[in-house]
Amino acid sequence: MVPQAHADKPTVIRIGVAQQGAGDPPTFGGSPAATVQQLQLLEKEFAADGIKVEWLFFKGAGPAVNEAIADKSLDFAFQGDLPSVLGRANGLKTRILLESGVRVGVKFAVPPDSPVQNIKDLKGRRVSIFRGTNLQLVADNVLAANQLDERDLRVINLDSASALAALSSKGIDASVNDYHLYKLRDQGLAKIVYESQTAGPQFTRQSHLLVLDDFDRAHPDIVQRVVNQFVKGAQWSSDEANRDALFKLWAKSGVSYASWQAEFANQTLKSRNSPLIDPFIVARYKAVAGDALKLKLIRLPVEVDGWFEPRYLDNALHSQSLDHYWTRYDAQGKPLG
Repeated sequence: MVPQAHADKPTVIRIGVAQQGAGDPPTFGGSPAATVQQLQLLEKEFAADGIKVEWLFFKGAGPAVNEAIADKSLDFAFQGDLPSVLGRANGLKTRILLESGVRVGVKFAVPPDSPVQNIKDLKGRRVSIFRGTNLQLVADNVLAANQLDERDLRVINLDSASALAALSSKGIDASVNDYHLYKLRDQGLAKIVYESQTAGPQFTRQSHLLVLDDFDRAHPDIVQRVVNQFVKGAQWSSDEANRDALFKLWAKSGVSYASWQAEFANQTLKSRNSPLIDPFIVARYKAVAGDALKLKLIRLPVEVDGWFEPRYLDNALHSQSLDHYWTRYDAQGKPLG
C-alpha cells in the first residue's frame, strides 16, 4: 500500500477527536469542530474529489489521540492544550492550525448533600481528575490559587463518563469535569461548587485543530480546504442569531440543550468559538508548557514558538472576509485595540 503522505491525493482524511462520541454515528458538541462534523462541512467539501472523511473518537481523550498520532493513524486532530504539549514533548511532529473551543472553564462538583462549599474544603477528599487532559492543569492552577495541590487530595484518575457515574453513586467526594456536570445538577445528583472561568481567562483551557507534519507537507492544498471549512463552522457557531440552532445541533451529542445554555450563559458565542491564534492563545500555550514542566509532567521544556502555523487560517479569514470578525486578545486576555 502506498503511504498516504506520498499519494497525489489522499483517499481518506482521518480526524481524531479527543473525546468519546455519543450516538450512532458518533458525534460531539461544544466547539466549532463539533459544528463542522455535525453539519458535514468537510464531507461536502471533498465529496466531488471522492475523498472520504473519517472522524475517530477516543474515549481515552488527549493521551489516546497522541498514541494515534505517534502511530501515524491520523492526519488531523481536535485536541486540548495540555495533551498536545505532552505529545510535542515526546517528539510528535504537528502544527497547530487554528483554535476551536477557547476560554473554556472547568467545574468542581460534589454530591448534593456534601458539606463541601469551596475548593479549600476538598483537602483530604477523594477527587476525580482526568489526568493528561486539558482539565488537569486548570484544576491544578485552581488548587494552587487556594494553597492546595494534588497531593493534598486523594486524586483518582477517571475518564469523564466514569467520573460522572462515580459522583452520582457517591463513590467519590468530588469531580473536576466539564459541561456534563449540568445534567447531574439538573437531576439533583450533584451540586457545582466552583466554575473556573469566573476567576479569569488564565483559569481556562483551549482546544485546537492540528495537522501532522507529514500530511501538511504532502497536501497543503487539502489542509487549506480543511481550515476553510473549520473557519466557516466557527463563524456559524459564533453568530448569536444561531444560538438556539447551535445548542439544538450540539444536543444531538447527548448533552442537553439546557446544559449548553448553562455552559454558555453570560458569554458571547464569539468569545468561545473564535479560531484566532492571538497573543492570548500563544501565552496560554506557553503557560501550559511551563506548568507541565513545573509539575514534572514533561522532563524538558517545550518550544511553543514555531508550533503554530497561522498561514492557512489567515488565508481562510481573508477569503471569507472575516479578518476583523473576531476580537483579538492580549496575553492577559484583554481585548486588543
